[in-house]
Amino acid sequence: MDGLHSTITLNNGVKMPRFGLGVWKTDNHTSRDSVATAIQNGYLGIDTARQYGNEQGTGAGIKLGLEQSGLKRSDLFVTTKLYNGEQGNYDQVSRAFENQLKDLGLDYVDLYLMHWPVDKTYLESYHAMERLYHEGKIRAIGVSNFDNDRMRKLLDEAEIIPAVNQMEFNPTNQEHGILEFDRSHKIEMTAWSPLGGGASLTDPVIEALAKKYGRSTAQIILRWEWQRNIITVVKSTHGKRIIQNSQIFDFSLSAEDVQQIDKLDQGKRALWYDDFQWHNSKGAFANSIDQWSDTKKY
Repeated sequence: MDGLHSTITLNNGVKMPRFGLGVWKTDNHTSRDSVATAIQNGYLGIDTARQYGNEQGTGAGIKLGLEQSGLKRSDLFVTTKLYNGEQGNYDQVSRAFENQLKDLGLDYVDLYLMHWPVDKTYLESYHAMERLYHEGKIRAIGVSNFDNDRMRKLLDEAEIIPAVNQMEFNPTNQEHGILEFDRSHKIEMTAWSPLGGGASLTDPVIEALAKKYGRSTAQIILRWEWQRNIITVVKSTHGKRIIQNSQIFDFSLSAEDVQQIDKLDQGKRALWYDDFQWHNSKGAFANSIDQWSDTKKY
């Protein structure tokens, strides 16, 4: 089934929307408005993180969107992430998680991801997440930005196989090896930066396909990811674009055109381990929360 209500069944039986809204690099006011707009226009998947500094705005948007749409909390699928600087033992992780629930104004989240694998703490942190899952305030747990080496180490130690690995995925960074490995273990991939930070929007191949199909370049890329069976969360702060991004279900790319986009892969990542101070053998990390321009409480 195509459409915003289409789901994929995760490895623990929970159904997750295949398409959703992300709120990276948006302040609280903007997150509130974007999330509310998305829910009013059929989005059921909402993705945020402690590091984004906008969980309060996201929670306000969820509340507003539900009021305006008449939907129930159970109709939505909300994802947030364990922040690097709050990784550690169960007490640390559970305290962080409870604070996130409070900021979101929710009793539970549908998916809780470890944002990055901080080498010194990611195994201990994941075991803490497993305990939280068993306590019933998280419907599924997973990870983000895990390469195959770290995933193997995690799988050797984990009681619960991660349901999701959220990775940068777009036409110029298709993560073939990680995608194949994860799928062999029934771990679904969710795409962050599905439009390649905007760079893919001006690729000549994408532009030619947009002209051929009478669509925007963003719609071509998002439809390609849909046909590749990648769960996608796409960010936009503009109401018209939030709606336009979701209008990808009334056309299909031919197999040949999917292959054209497949050939654009260059293995170029926008962000990776070497970019972060916390990634080293001593387990040091930058301990800050990105707030951007708005820290107003809701």
